[in-house]
Amino acid sequence: MADVFRRFGPAYREAHAGSLSRGQLRVMSAVQLCRTSALGGHVEQCDDCGALRIAYNSCRNRHCGKCQSLARAQWLEDRQAGLLDCQYFHVVFTLPESIAAIAYQNQRLLYNLLFQVTSQTLQTIAADPKHLGAQIGFLAILHTWGQNLLYHPHLHCVVPGGGLSPDGSRWVACRRNFFLSVRVLARLFRGLFLEQLQRAFDASELNFFGELESLRSASAFARYLAQTRQSDWVVYAKPPFGGAQQVLDYLGRYTHRVAISNNRLLRITEHTVSFRWNDYRNHRPKSGMQLTGEEFCRRFLLHVLPDGLQRIRHYGLLGNRHGHTRLDRCRELLAQAPIPSRPPKPDYRDRYEQLTGRSLRQCPACRLGQMHRVHSFRARALPRMSLPDTS
Repeated sequence: MADVFRRFGPAYREAHAGSLSRGQLRVMSAVQLCRTSALGGHVEQCDDCGALRIAYNSCRNRHCGKCQSLARAQWLEDRQAGLLDCQYFHVVFTLPESIAAIAYQNQRLLYNLLFQVTSQTLQTIAADPKHLGAQIGFLAILHTWGQNLLYHPHLHCVVPGGGLSPDGSRWVACRRNFFLSVRVLARLFRGLFLEQLQRAFDASELNFFGELESLRSASAFARYLAQTRQSDWVVYAKPPFGGAQQVLDYLGRYTHRVAISNNRLLRITEHTVSFRWNDYRNHRPKSGMQLTGEEFCRRFLLHVLPDGLQRIRHYGLLGNRHGHTRLDRCRELLAQAPIPSRPPKPDYRDRYEQLTGRSLRQCPACRLGQMHRVHSFRARALPRMSLPDTS
């Protein structure tokens, strides 16, 4: 991605100077400069052979694929301790295209609304004695892209297959391989979302630009909602996970993802970018797609999130408000040990070695000594590669 923005970024910034947000400009710059001298870094020296190595700083931007692996590993370790010994289900809530168009022009408001309504839908139906009759917990992960990088906002929810009875005295398990009716979930999701969207409109909280500008009229907005109220909204329940390890493997793929990772990029030419994608609609997995550099940049930048927006949230029994109290009660009813105290976070070099099997401490030249930091340099400064005189 850094190569893409180095090649096509300047022309894209100039062509779209009036429409790019500050957040999008920051992401372009961060990805382009990540792990280069522009961000500064430090020099390491081997204590055995004296070899020197430069380590440049990371941008730490959450939209940068190179900066997510260590954060993902720590997050997964924290989640592993809290897994319950039960079935887990994967439920996806998707906004239809007509509502997605409004969402893109009102991202912070509509993304928060998507989280709120999804949580209300799942917890309301689960609490109904006709369905499960229990208090549930789950985590929700916001994705805004499809495999072709077009705008496709949806929430991935990972839900334990059961919950606490209303009085907290027993664990209520769902039916084997069946959590909740997706048809019932979809209808309530649609109704609640459109209700909240209308309230936002009545409170003058929505903005409309370009092709949607006509929706500033109350009558036009009402007609627009009436059309989507008649359509089926998609709530999709995937097959249940096979066990706790499968849950973690899934979360590792989904939690800290960016719109496209470097390993999906196939080729960058003077004018185009080619990447691998799964064309599920036409049953053609791992197809190749070629876009102009400008269109590729446009699609990638569709998925830059508003500053500070939390894209992973926990609800119900897993919510931070309840701490470990209710979760410990669930573990007790499922004959599991309480959640162990969290160990200190390991050094990033230890985490890197756990993930890759490669040591950042071992000298890459002699493989006998250890690398130690001897000099730090600021952004855009030159590293000092000569050894200090200690005589």
